[in-house]
Amino acid sequence: MRAAVYEEFAKPLTVQNLADPTPQRNGVVIQVKANGLCRSDWHGWMGHDSDITLPHVPGHELAGVVVSVGKDVVKWKAGDRVTLPFVCGCGACPQCVSGNHQVCDRQFQPGFTHWGSFAEYVAIDYADVNLVRLPDDLDYVTAASLGCRFATSFRAIVAQGKVSAGQWVAVHGCGGVGLSAIMIVNALGAKAVAVDITDEKLDFARSIGAVASVNAAAVKNVAESVRDITKGGAHVSIDALGSPATCFNSIANLRKRGKHVQVGLMLADHCHPAVPMDKIIANELEILGSHGMQAYKYQALMEMIQAGKLQPEKLIQKTISLDESLEELINMDSFRHTGVTVINKFS
Repeated sequence: MRAAVYEEFAKPLTVQNLADPTPQRNGVVIQVKANGLCRSDWHGWMGHDSDITLPHVPGHELAGVVVSVGKDVVKWKAGDRVTLPFVCGCGACPQCVSGNHQVCDRQFQPGFTHWGSFAEYVAIDYADVNLVRLPDDLDYVTAASLGCRFATSFRAIVAQGKVSAGQWVAVHGCGGVGLSAIMIVNALGAKAVAVDITDEKLDFARSIGAVASVNAAAVKNVAESVRDITKGGAHVSIDALGSPATCFNSIANLRKRGKHVQVGLMLADHCHPAVPMDKIIANELEILGSHGMQAYKYQALMEMIQAGKLQPEKLIQKTISLDESLEELINMDSFRHTGVTVINKFS
């Protein structure tokens, strides 16, 4: 198979011909039809994830067709159209038994713990636990955009933030995660305030449902600006980027008893950021994480997409080839693109 490979961290990738994967007894092999480019892939390429061993194939946002099945798999067959969460579970540990596969004690992630989907084929273990069937009318490019950014945002907003109609939700960072969050907030009847440092991304955020925006590069105090717009602070605030500044501001712009949900990764030198602990204590703020979404929880997301309440295809701004992804991946930290980029040509 053709796959994008890096043999050293933070060094150029190459497209190589590798052996096709074979399924484990409990797994499947998927022909990748589309794969999203995510900043998490950039973190992996930089060497920020200790699970990665070299040489490595990145990629964790995928949709495709099952082409081969292990003998213990009962729910899936060749020809099935599928996607999956970026965090996969074993189905048997205490976390999985309680329904929390996204924090599985033996979790695995394509593109991190094993070779991923910047490739024509990818192997996925514990298929009966982790695969999600695609509706017939959902195209592969849109489906690939769901696996990490959209699904993670959905769980952050719905399950962790418990956002309800009429609430104010601040979203810090208008990349794929943030734009997904804004669309979901709007669909729930809540009011999103978009925060970013570029007017182009803020304009796009407004076009998909944000009712207000703050250019963090143009104001003296981001948290104060959000509190002014929301008349007292956000009920829920999401750090969709993952930086010390966005994490701090997301907590500081909350109203009393508000909820901060950390979605953007905080890695390397950013893994222990300063937080306004005085406000957390005095205002009884809640600090939550959000790490993917269980496969069995996708049904509610799919139903909202099929009903037209969510339109993730509007976030896709660019499709590229596997060869073009080599340069796109290493430049992901420049934040030069608005919306989501998806690989849909592999040969």
